[in-house]
Amino acid sequence: MTSLGTVVAVALVAGCATGLGALPTIYADRVSHRVYDGAVGFAAGVMVGAAVFALLVPGLEFGTPLEVVAGLFLGTGFLLVANAALPHLHLRFRGERLEGTAILEGESSEESPPADDRRRALLVGSAVTIHNVPEGLAVGIAFASGETGLGIAIATAIAVQNVPDGFAMAVPAARAGVSNAKTVLYTTLSGGVPEPIAAAVGFVLVATVTGLFPVAAGFAAGAMIAVVFRELVPSSHGHGYADTATVTFVVGFALMLVVDTVLAV
Repeated sequence: MTSLGTVVAVALVAGCATGLGALPTIYADRVSHRVYDGAVGFAAGVMVGAAVFALLVPGLEFGTPLEVVAGLFLGTGFLLVANAALPHLHLRFRGERLEGTAILEGESSEESPPADDRRRALLVGSAVTIHNVPEGLAVGIAFASGETGLGIAIATAIAVQNVPDGFAMAVPAARAGVSNAKTVLYTTLSGGVPEPIAAAVGFVLVATVTGLFPVAAGFAAGAMIAVVFRELVPSSHGHGYADTATVTFVVGFALMLVVDTVLAV
């Protein structure tokens, strides 16, 4: 079985991918709706593919459908309760303005007060942190199953998905006057801190509690699917590029199928 240190290291790399999403803000403060919607749709497809191929299917191989379904509902419930209980900002449009990601191409150029942008960045950062908990659990749970390929496949999917999350947090931070270095640092920490911690928890629990993997895999999958339909799908629709988001969703899903087939051997 993979060591705990390796699991934490892999989850750390995947979590720190949020920092990559901040890099575009160094060079530009605008991005087209089409590009953003396509990126979010792609991330959603990757996440659903990871939940299905790297968690639910292996969970059924190691346990009963009842155990996996129970975990699926528990994970969905956990994500929805966390969303309701913790202060954060959903990554979606309200009218012509995108909450959390500030200004996109085609929107009004009117600037919001720096204090509002700073608060928006903090709230979006909270949302990203919430989402990285079940994602980190998924990495740890996958590695604890004894299939190293599953863990790598999940981590790869999460790293891809974390880039749009980092962008969503970085834009309002940059507009609030936060320096480029601090913007990249804060967005990196939003994934780089909670994800390895959650991965360690998931790994230790499944590795020490016999028979927990099917329920744990269902839990992580349920939380990830809930993130997709609660946050990513609404974020990628409503601005005239739903078809683009749909196509990239399918591309992301197909990519995860290939990644899981190649790596989970």
